[in-house]
Amino acid sequence: MTRQELCAPITERYEELKEALKGNDPERIRELALEVHALVHPAEISGRGEKTIADHVLDFMLEGNQNVIVPREDYETNLHYAGTDRVPLCWQFWHTYRIEDLVSNILMKNGNQIFDAWWQEKIGSPITDTGNALELKEAAAFGEALDVQALQDYMITVGKNTRDILKDLTPEQIQSMVPEERVMRILEEGGVTTDFRSVWLLVFWGRLTVGGMILTPMTGHHMMHLPACLDLLL
Repeated sequence: MTRQELCAPITERYEELKEALKGNDPERIRELALEVHALVHPAEISGRGEKTIADHVLDFMLEGNQNVIVPREDYETNLHYAGTDRVPLCWQFWHTYRIEDLVSNILMKNGNQIFDAWWQEKIGSPITDTGNALELKEAAAFGEALDVQALQDYMITVGKNTRDILKDLTPEQIQSMVPEERVMRILEEGGVTTDFRSVWLLVFWGRLTVGGMILTPMTGHHMMHLPACLDLLL
């Protein structure tokens, strides 16, 4: 299967989700949010019967390729507020699932993130944040430290938890902004650092409605990072 064939149905459903979020049909929004979420996450998370784009990249990583260097993002974007534009493959999954964990649980649900000291020890990560500010050498050292089987376990746990959150969202929640104190909790709990290349995320997330968070950290954000890895596989 080509890169275009893998990505085309995701793009189509994502555009439908964007349109649905402009309306007030919560069932349609939930249906599309869960469908797009399933398409950009490993099939185990949603129970899909066929592999997803995430499965292809994850399988390659688990075959001993966690430290292969890849472009950080797929399409032209301003990475001025980033430590590096090239990262080890495992960084892509760490980054996207740490953000999903933080945003879904702290911002959307007003609960506790899944990541804690136990997960940090299990995964072997030297950091607790999203890794935005890491320089290339730092990112490479980070990748070498990770237990990617444990990272996979974290990914599955985060993804399944997000689906439960998406199923329970009300129309009022979808249209709402989150209080500033929730946003600041992410800094307090080590989800971002005070480095300007990391802390800017709080400004970005603080400007989103919950519906906007569905479009970005929960679904579209994964498609900023996964296609950048596909050239290794196809």
